[in-house]
Amino acid sequence: MRGAAPVLTAALTRAGTAVLRARAPGGRERWERTNHAGRTVGLYAGPASALAASVGAWRVRPAAGLAVAVAGLCGAYDDLAGDRRRGFRAHLGALRDGEVTSGAVKLFGISAAGLVAGALMKERAADRVLAGVVIAGFAHVVNLVDVRPGRAAGAVVALGVPGMARSELAGVAVGAAAAVLPDDLGERVMIGDVGAHALGAALGTAVVAANGRVGLLVHAAAVVAAAVCGDQVSRAAAAGRWGFSDGSPRPLRSDTFEQGSGVTSLL
Repeated sequence: MRGAAPVLTAALTRAGTAVLRARAPGGRERWERTNHAGRTVGLYAGPASALAASVGAWRVRPAAGLAVAVAGLCGAYDDLAGDRRRGFRAHLGALRDGEVTSGAVKLFGISAAGLVAGALMKERAADRVLAGVVIAGFAHVVNLVDVRPGRAAGAVVALGVPGMARSELAGVAVGAAAAVLPDDLGERVMIGDVGAHALGAALGTAVVAANGRVGLLVHAAAVVAAAVCGDQVSRAAAAGRWGFSDGSPRPLRSDTFEQGSGVTSLL
């Protein structure tokens, strides 16, 4: 069934995108934005890919599906209610002053979901903690590189394909990302935080499913390092060095934590 995972998830993503585009709950204006180049882009692919990835992950491991769903919901909240503050310090500083920002909701919500999923996917306490860090870290990593068209979805495909032989969850992530990549690169859609976080969490669950303690430790260290160097990583992603697109920056924020240039393989 591993070979079917990317096909099924891609099909579900495309179907969900088509349904949302046709019905546009709340009105079409709510689902459209004008990007930096003056083009109208739709937000349909983000929720569709998040739903498809969560359903696909649930089919493989219910704990993984839970983590992906929560990551997508937290991302959706940030897309709807997010502010312009960036980075751990800004959001935690606001929290100390009694203000709960959308970034803080993402940080704690996705981290909690990752830890719960890690506890259900691994048996030993240390592995559970590392698994939680990996799942939440990859969710934030993918969102960090979501600074230009195709960067986030392209990263998921590039990192996920090598792991498909070892984890069906990798196929789930790759299928959803591949389904949105052409339209994302063509600046017809944007996946937003909802799609980036969900796809990243799916990638993280694949790493957890395929690795023991040593592998988890390596990946956890990589995503933590990425969070520390977040600004540099976002700049590198925006510099057109990834080969996916040289398009203009996306109008939606990718406004916290995430990916490191040191993460070169998924599994």
